[in-house]
Amino acid sequence: MNFRSLEEFWPFYVNQHSKPSTRRWHFLGTLTGLLFLISSILFNWWLLFFVPFFGYGFAWYSHFFVDGNIPATYGHPLWSLLCDFKMFGLMLTGRMDKEIKKLEKRPVLQHNCFVLDRSKSYELDSLH
Repeated sequence: MNFRSLEEFWPFYVNQHSKPSTRRWHFLGTLTGLLFLISSILFNWWLLFFVPFFGYGFAWYSHFFVDGNIPATYGHPLWSLLCDFKMFGLMLTGRMDKEIKKLEKRPVLQHNCFVLDRSKSYELDSLH
């Protein structure tokens, strides 16, 4: 998957988080990761170990067991992290549903990606 910009990547990222429960798991992971980051700064540096463990743990759980797809982090780690923070901010302010509706109204080319269907994986290449 070749994306030229974060703006081009964002619709793909949102599509990979199509289910509300997936987005909630991401929100919980990001919130927990941020709380551990703050705690490590205020109390003890070794709490920093838990930031990626919880941040990615909850998110990856949601991809494999809720949405049934591969985390975008595997192919685009930095853009995925930035989009996760954007999604977190939109959810925190109650604007994520509006963003989803906005993106659904425009045609989005979904790049080749692997989608999990229980124990099988197959290639999905579609135009939305």
